[in-house]
Amino acid sequence: MLVVNKLAVHVLPAPSFVLLAQVTCSWVAVKLCGCLGLIDVDELDWTKLKGFLPVSVAFLACIFANIMILHHCNVETFIVFRASTPIVIGVADWLFLGRELPNLRSVLAMLFLVVGACAYVFFDANFNVSGYTWVGIWYVIFSFDQLYIKYAVDNVKVRSNWGRVFYTNLWATLILIVMTAVLDPNVLMQTKWTWKNLTALGVSCAVGVFMSYFAFLCRAAVSATSFTVIGNVCKILTVLINLSIWSHHASALGIGCLFVCLAGAAIYQQAPLRSDKAQPEVARKPLVAQSEDDDDEMKPNEDDEEEMKPSPRA
Repeated sequence: MLVVNKLAVHVLPAPSFVLLAQVTCSWVAVKLCGCLGLIDVDELDWTKLKGFLPVSVAFLACIFANIMILHHCNVETFIVFRASTPIVIGVADWLFLGRELPNLRSVLAMLFLVVGACAYVFFDANFNVSGYTWVGIWYVIFSFDQLYIKYAVDNVKVRSNWGRVFYTNLWATLILIVMTAVLDPNVLMQTKWTWKNLTALGVSCAVGVFMSYFAFLCRAAVSATSFTVIGNVCKILTVLINLSIWSHHASALGIGCLFVCLAGAAIYQQAPLRSDKAQPEVARKPLVAQSEDDDDEMKPNEDDEEEMKPSPRA
């Protein structure tokens, strides 16, 4: 998705419109399949819709900052800074979402991430102040995004995962209509539509639907930190694709630093839930023998036993 978005904003330099097309296609496709009975999608419900408004805002702000980074920096710059986010998310998981602190192996993995990221910045020949400003903005938004969306996935009940995709992208569409009208009208009016930019936009929309669905499934299955690490590890394929098709990428030293970060991400272990969050209080109480009073209440009295005996046959 990262490479697809990079290509889309390269041939169509209107980030808000690209996002608008992606999220609109996502909720329309999901709702259409639901109406045809192909998938189970939640109906419009204000309580659920309201619960996903902050999710959409965080999701949208994160993606927009992501695209702005790609507009100013190469793909590897974004990947390296993303690789360091488990450091922040791991602590926040402990503070807010009931996880244990990372173990020694995970701490070492995070150190790899820090060293790799710092070395990358040192060797980055394409340093861009504007681009790094967007990296900082994205970093704050992304940390909140990972934590809050995990909270919403666990606490806002929906009939199926498609419901999460539907609600999130519907809100995002409404917001992006306004953003596109403000930010991108001149670019769109001057754009010459060709098979090249239409194909890039169409592919990004199709990939966006599946990305949204499987991202929510993954968020529901693992912790916020683990989801972040999974995203980092899969970037190895992104790097290989980027090296093969794109000329604007990092140096050999930068690529080496990148793989140090990804190696750290690969050895990270998900922290378990804390004992006070793992299960309800009642379930954690040890089983105790019943008191004599309880035993007396549960035992039938002699009169009841007499009544329960079968009558003798005549």
